[in-house]
Amino acid sequence: MSAIAPPFSDETADAAADWLTLLMSDDVTDADRQRWQQWRSAHPEHERAWQQVEQFTARLGGLHRAAAYRALSPAVAAPARRKAMRALFWLGTAGATGVIASRTPTWRQSVADHRTGTGEQRTVSLDDGTRLTLDTASAVNVRFDAQRRPLQLVAGEVMVTTGHADGDSRPFFVDTAEGRIRALGTRFSVRQADGRTHVAVLESAVEIAPTAGGTRTLHAGERTAFTTQAVDAPTAVDEQTVAWSLGQLIADDMRLGDFLDELGRYRAGIVRCDPAVAGLRLSGVFPLNDTDRILAMLPNVLPVQVRLRTRFWATVEPAS
Repeated sequence: MSAIAPPFSDETADAAADWLTLLMSDDVTDADRQRWQQWRSAHPEHERAWQQVEQFTARLGGLHRAAAYRALSPAVAAPARRKAMRALFWLGTAGATGVIASRTPTWRQSVADHRTGTGEQRTVSLDDGTRLTLDTASAVNVRFDAQRRPLQLVAGEVMVTTGHADGDSRPFFVDTAEGRIRALGTRFSVRQADGRTHVAVLESAVEIAPTAGGTRTLHAGERTAFTTQAVDAPTAVDEQTVAWSLGQLIADDMRLGDFLDELGRYRAGIVRCDPAVAGLRLSGVFPLNDTDRILAMLPNVLPVQVRLRTRFWATVEPAS
């Protein structure tokens, strides 16, 4: 029996979907094709992912790439086409490898009720008057019923301003992988991370209930994180915590490695930091709508250079 290949990383799968989107479009250039080939040869996983893409597109019936692109989404704006291609890539991968798609995080994110792509932010108004602002690569499911108003945070971060249209008194919850946050008439943000949920309260209060049991109330001006077992001691909310909701990334004497980790959430592909410069520090307010510009600025303020292997792979390393 042949061995089952390991699953792709989210970064590789998303990059493959981005290349699929570009190569199916009418805008692809010879330089783009050269960078695509460089990406394929940069890592064995990249080539394996692209072989999966080839198998998937073959199952579409042998359509010419540009024709297939138009047929799949004839009148859809570019960001929506990009999301569709990512979803199609993951669907094709699941079908070919026998993976149960509904159990993969990327698939759950792609079919969520409300979602954003990498680098995208959007605001959604719900029927009860609640306003949600979704950060980059975020997804939520709305599961309201006659008794409660549960919101499931599938991925990323969301700012919640609860509403009570027509005197709606149903309790409002945000469920995450680690537990539940109950709104006590409030404005707050919730971020899903690996094994931890981060919460910051801007108005009123919330009640946090980890999966293992117990509760803790978090008040306006406080933030914390919790696991399935326990809630950390609260600290003060600072500008950096909620700057994303204003389209900004604020660094206050921040390590370059941490800065690039955060910046990478808003940029398709991979942003790597050479350990030799990861400890350098910087401060400033950076607009998140142009990550290319932020990367290009770094050599002006720090002794570093930015090496772009492809549009999806940037490495920050010591200056020559």
